[in-house]
Amino acid sequence: MRFGCVADDFTGASDIASFFVKGGLSTVLYNGVPNVDEAPQAEVCVIALKTRTQDPKEAVKDSLEAISWLKEQGAQQFYIKYCSTFDSTPEGNIGPICDAVMQKLDVPYTILCPALPVNGRTVKEGCLYVNGVPLHESPMKDHPLTPMWDCDLVRLMNAQSMFPSVKISDSSNKEEVNEFIARMKNKHEKFYIVPDYEKEEDAQKLVHLFGNLKLITGGSGLAYLLAKMIKKNAEADGFERSESPAFLLAGSCSEATRNQILEYQKYGGETYFMDPMKLLSGEESVEKIWNVISQNKEKSILVYSSDTPENVKRIQQQGKEEVAEKLEKATADLAELAVQAGFHRIIVAGGETSGAVAKRLGFNGYHIGDSIAPGVPIMIPIEDHRIRIVFKSGNFGNSDFFLRALSLT
Repeated sequence: MRFGCVADDFTGASDIASFFVKGGLSTVLYNGVPNVDEAPQAEVCVIALKTRTQDPKEAVKDSLEAISWLKEQGAQQFYIKYCSTFDSTPEGNIGPICDAVMQKLDVPYTILCPALPVNGRTVKEGCLYVNGVPLHESPMKDHPLTPMWDCDLVRLMNAQSMFPSVKISDSSNKEEVNEFIARMKNKHEKFYIVPDYEKEEDAQKLVHLFGNLKLITGGSGLAYLLAKMIKKNAEADGFERSESPAFLLAGSCSEATRNQILEYQKYGGETYFMDPMKLLSGEESVEKIWNVISQNKEKSILVYSSDTPENVKRIQQQGKEEVAEKLEKATADLAELAVQAGFHRIIVAGGETSGAVAKRLGFNGYHIGDSIAPGVPIMIPIEDHRIRIVFKSGNFGNSDFFLRALSLT
């Protein structure tokens, strides 16, 4: 194994896995730390945790357990993958996780690189942007679980970490960067570097500067070229399309996912709105929804609870955690029923929704296939090659995402 990667949720894990595969490295993905003694023969192993919204102490504990397992399997380099929208408060867990892993691996410094330009996430002068808008001014500032109230990565990290963070100029060459790092090592035992990453071409420079670090942290933006650097001109394994009907689930309330639902409906896709208020009141239930679906199991169907920000705020007045728990359980129940009924294509939109479905289906590892969109691969469970699974973060993919997913899985 060359790379061991630990991701903060399942869609983040499949996101980065897809870029390692695109770059030519064989990749497997595990949902949680495996309880097997030996990993499959693969160049990259990605472990999906559920640390994105976890208490810092628990998040550190789970992350160190994953790093230890990857180290035991022979990983030479490590990647801590987190979402570009993480808890921006001083109580967030990205700082504590990265601090602990740096200490565990005994490395003096690493980079903070949450950018993914192909999906509109860029870093300029140390500030994170979404489609050209500072993150704290974008719609993502109101994310119901991880609101982002500042875009300055150094300021955010300094509030969470015991080690300092510093920006480096976009114009710095390798010699200048090395001199800067040498000066920082004289001043600090450990530290973080925040490089700019505005366009896809910048990845080449960043991989040239930092690609050999023992530890890298950030989004999936460097994974493709890191893989290319390790193994040029390799091709990922291919898998045949499934002829099974597809079961689609959407729990994300992002604008991107809502547009994808509308596009799917526009082209005649069958849908069912799972009303959160009716679920809470008991008027709606998994059994009632499944009775509707099971009347025509030969057709693909999209079940969604996605709604506008205004309606989401109204619903959350009933209790944010209770609503989220109820919806996650319902979507997981439906996904399990769908697989049991012969739906061998499961397509899920939303990070928390995907995590709940992944946990319920219970597959331990996945082969990573082609991508539906950047950062969204088709996954084939190691335990059952009949099944095709797609998990995506809410903001990923173009408006035709669900239509593409049906055509490619």
